Amino acid sequence: MTTLKNLKGTAIQFLAEDPVVYAGSWSSGANANTARYGLGGTGIQTAALGISGYTTTNVTNVESYDGSTWTEVADVSSARRFGAAGGTYTSAFYAGGNGTPNFSNATEEYDGSSWTSGGNLGTGRRDLAGRGTQTAGIVFGGDEPPASNKTEEYNGSSWTAGGNLSAVRLVHGGTGTQTAALAFAGSNAFPTADNNVTSSEEYNGSSWTAGGNMNTARYFISGGGSQTSTLAFGGTGPAVPGPTTKTESYDGTSWTEVNDLAIARYGAGGAGLDNTSSLCFFGDGSIDNATEEWNFPPITATILQEGQMWFNSSTSTLKGYGTAAGIPAATWASGGNVNTARRAGAAGKVGTSQDAGLMFGGIGATTVANVESYDGSSWTEVADLSEVKHNLAGLGTQTAALAVGGEGSPAFLATNESWNGSAWTELGDINEGRRQFPGAGTTTAGLVIGGNDGSPVASVESWNGSSWTEVNNLNTARINQGACGTQAAAICFGGGPPDSALTEKWDGTSWTEVNDLNTARRYLGSAGTQNLALAFGGETPVKANTEIFDGTSWTEINDLSTARYGLAGGGSSISAYAASGYTTTNVADTEEFTASAAVATVTTS
Repeated sequence: MTTLKNLKGTAIQFLAEDPVVYAGSWSSGANANTARYGLGGTGIQTAALGISGYTTTNVTNVESYDGSTWTEVADVSSARRFGAAGGTYTSAFYAGGNGTPNFSNATEEYDGSSWTSGGNLGTGRRDLAGRGTQTAGIVFGGDEPPASNKTEEYNGSSWTAGGNLSAVRLVHGGTGTQTAALAFAGSNAFPTADNNVTSSEEYNGSSWTAGGNMNTARYFISGGGSQTSTLAFGGTGPAVPGPTTKTESYDGTSWTEVNDLAIARYGAGGAGLDNTSSLCFFGDGSIDNATEEWNFPPITATILQEGQMWFNSSTSTLKGYGTAAGIPAATWASGGNVNTARRAGAAGKVGTSQDAGLMFGGIGATTVANVESYDGSSWTEVADLSEVKHNLAGLGTQTAALAVGGEGSPAFLATNESWNGSAWTELGDINEGRRQFPGAGTTTAGLVIGGNDGSPVASVESWNGSSWTEVNNLNTARINQGACGTQAAAICFGGGPPDSALTEKWDGTSWTEVNDLNTARRYLGSAGTQNLALAFGGETPVKANTEIFDGTSWTEINDLSTARYGLAGGGSSISAYAASGYTTTNVADTEEFTASAAVATVTTS
């Protein structure tokens, strides 16, 4: 008997409703205890702080968000609004603002239970922006008066001057780190109808350069994320009179209009890891206490593969997915060649999209220290690693990355190098020298996972920006596996020996085995997040297979054009790259992965 399963390899699925559009959207979170605007915001979506701000007067209130509720915690000592905040919900700073005096230079530091005085800013100001961590913070712009272009960097005790913004800017947005910051929108003079800007600027630790222009000029804007993956929301200005719901996403090159906030607001708090997971809270729609959470829904297996079909049991309609319906499938396409063909370079997720990649180290004709940066069309040689090495771990972004461990001299390196977009700096070593392992997370909150110290290991180490700490082991020791995600929410899959399909998820405390890959392999590439992960390529033998993980299970999708292993990969589940690697020889080509960001359905007769 001929069935769809015989023809397509899968049976018709019965679904109560059609697959949803794959796009980010805002949903309601918990209300705060104290409505206000002009507050400081920092942290991530599930662990944020809302600091000080304005009701009908400046307030000292501070609240902590755990992803479901806001809780009053210790107050700041100095009430002010429109200051700059950075750090985490247990290790934060709040600097400057409009208080007493009007142009404050005060800094306060939070340790998770109380606030203490930190070093004063060199220049008191309000309406400034900032981010980074409590021990590596950054603030920029503001109103002294007059409007300022000054940047200051914090080491946990004192502020020092950094490179100036290229233009004055105030009541603007800011995200990123001390060595990879982003300033966007705002005003180039005290806010009037004529002074709003769309420009953004990117900081590399010493100087600012132009980034992409936003679509809508505004000030009193908020945001969360990194230099290459930011979500910006709300604000006001002549293009959007009164508070606005407008939201834009930045990928390190360009800004894209995405789904609006439910509530128009300006002067809101902002937090978030990247442009797929952000938090907007409070603000002035009419002095609000509302919270909104930005998320991408899991990609369901029912919509990923051309030719898949389902039966909608609610409407009794047979439907299908495919390019015949005008819907682009998830595909790989050719990109630019690397300058030095190699294998066994940085494993793991480095970069945020196919337009912002970084690869380092590896084995070419010999072991190399070469580093190359990708802009979506071509690879450019940048500053080399301090030593030749291969089979190392990589994590972070194109402008803020770590190169950890690997094989060089000696065979099991413990070295850790940090990239700020222009140069590498040696930082604290990992506790256990190893090779053939991946990394996940950022330069201030990362993980390295498993690997080989002479035999496969299960050990995992966590990085806080200055030192590595041993945390709970994988359930199964392995080498040459894939991994992606964050320090608190990672995923590890595949590896060997022998070739494995095992998948484990990390919740910040422990590893849990979940559904296996469909194809066991090692030396594979990876990209994405814990619940939106890509696995591609690998061996043994050499493979082109690509799979996507939706938080529960893996689904086979379109293969790489060139089967390979030991490749460099990074990006997101809808915008990834696979570069170089090995077939029967090192290859130089890059492939770019693009998945549909919108889904329609077609009734079939």
